[in-house]
This record gives sequence, C-alpha cells and structure tokens, in this order.
Amino acid sequence: MAAAEHISVLLEAAVDALDIRPDGTYVDGTFGRGGHSRAVLARLGVNGRLIAFDRDPAAIAAGRAINDPRFRLVHAPFSEMAASLDALGVGAVNGVLLDLGVSSPQLDEAARGMSFRFDAPLDMRMDTTRGETVAQWLARAEVGEIKEVVKDYGEERFAHAIAKAVVAARAGGAITTTGQLAALVEKAVRTREPGQHPATRTFQALRIFINAELEELSLVLPQCVARLMSHGRLVVISFHSLEDRIVKRFMREASNPPALPRGLPVREADRPAPRLRLVGKAVKADAAEVAANPRARSAVMRVAERTGVA
Repeated sequence: MAAAEHISVLLEAAVDALDIRPDGTYVDGTFGRGGHSRAVLARLGVNGRLIAFDRDPAAIAAGRAINDPRFRLVHAPFSEMAASLDALGVGAVNGVLLDLGVSSPQLDEAARGMSFRFDAPLDMRMDTTRGETVAQWLARAEVGEIKEVVKDYGEERFAHAIAKAVVAARAGGAITTTGQLAALVEKAVRTREPGQHPATRTFQALRIFINAELEELSLVLPQCVARLMSHGRLVVISFHSLEDRIVKRFMREASNPPALPRGLPVREADRPAPRLRLVGKAVKADAAEVAANPRARSAVMRVAERTGVA
C-alpha cells in the first residue's frame, strides 16, 4: 500500500513562532517529509541556513529533492544534534524546531510495521538501518519487562494480561507480524475505549520504547538551549501526553531562576536569571486543521525564547 502524503501539523504557527531572521541559522530536528523545512527556507534570505535531522532513511531519501545551498540534511537522531552541528562547523543558532509526531508515511507504509491496520513484519524502528526490531525484543523480553513498557509508555491498564499473553503465545512460535500481535492484544484487553482499537496503546508503547523516543527528547532539549543564541526560539510540537509532560517540565524549569541553597541571604534582584523565557501559552490545532488532518487533534506546541544568560 502506498504511503499517504504527510501533512505537517501547525505548519504556519510553528514557523511563525520561530520568528525567522532572513540571515539566521535554524535547525529542524525532525525533517519528516520536509513540510516545516520548506516553510523555513521560504522565509530565509540568501545568507540564511537550515540544518535538518532525521533518523529515517526514507526521510533522508525524500530530502534529496531539496536542492538548495542553504540546506543541509543529516542522517542522525536529534539526540546527536550538538556533535553533528560541531562537525558541520555550526555554532549558535537562531532557532530549533522539533515536531515529535510520527510521519504519515511511517504509519501508512505497511512494511514499517507501526500500524495494526496492516499485517506486516513487526519492525517499528524509525531508523531501519540499525537497532532491534519489536519482534526481536518481544522474542526475548520477560513478562515483567513487557508489562512495564506497555504500562509506562502506553498507559495501558491491561499491560500485565497483554505481557502474559505475548510470552505464552511465543512458546508456540515467534511473534513476527503486526497481525499476530494485534490479535493477541485484542483477546487480552477485556474492555475497549470507544472508537479505539484495543491494540492502540500497546503499539504506541512499543514504538516509543523501541525508538527510545522519550529518552531522545530528554537528551536533545538541553542541547537545544545550549545552542540557541540570545532571543533564539525553541519550538516543540508533541503528540503524546508523556512527551508534552517532558517538554512542559523542561521549559518551566529552565524559565525559572536556578535554585539556591535554602537560607542563603540573596536579594531578589541578585538572583541568577533563567536561561529561557516562555512565549505565550500552549497552542493546539484549530477545528479547521483537525477536520483537514485528524492527526493534528492531539498536537500541543510550546515555545520558549533564550535569554542572554550563559
């Protein structure tokens, strides 16, 4: 089945939030199919620069269509942003955009194994050139490990029943396809949420886990702040409550003055200034965008600006 065209969520709002300087240097940490990158390039002048990252080989292949001397696409997870920028000779930047959503081609291409809508190899890796597949991990994981992943990353209340079902089933043969896993989960989940397939939370949890998505996010956020020059913007679009919780907490903590030892006699005016300033409130897609692109329904965008504090 052909992959659907990816529609970037909050496209204009995100690029507006970057407050593009025509001669600035920007980072798109999640190229995807290039929607945000192309919009940034459209606002850059001849001396502007955009460095984009993605760990999906298919995204890297798609990015080759952009023939622009101002643009550089790097095949790497965004957790390697600092090292990659160093290698390119890029120092401080004017803005960083992270769109944490899974792209439509990743979900809609059966061979990627991220969706229970198709019976396909149980892969789920974003970077198909390295790392363990979900099928390989499920073949060796214990009940407790599977339960923990499904519960923590999928917030699935039937995690224990699902884990036991997986381990019991593999005694009769390896679980290698999305169809096999979906059928197992469907039997283990006793009640369903209206309009949601019983395997939704489990598939989401396994994808997040196998790609270390939350760990990657926690690693990249400090790198983003360290790279931003004064008044540079950090724009993050998340699609899952666990992601948004990490982003919200990070931005909130970085926008407060550093904690001082209790009882230290320091005047308010002498307290160290925070590294970030929050910009506006969390932004969500409006009704028109959700109607045109249902995957925008869960999107939350948060924006912060770098202060002059080192």
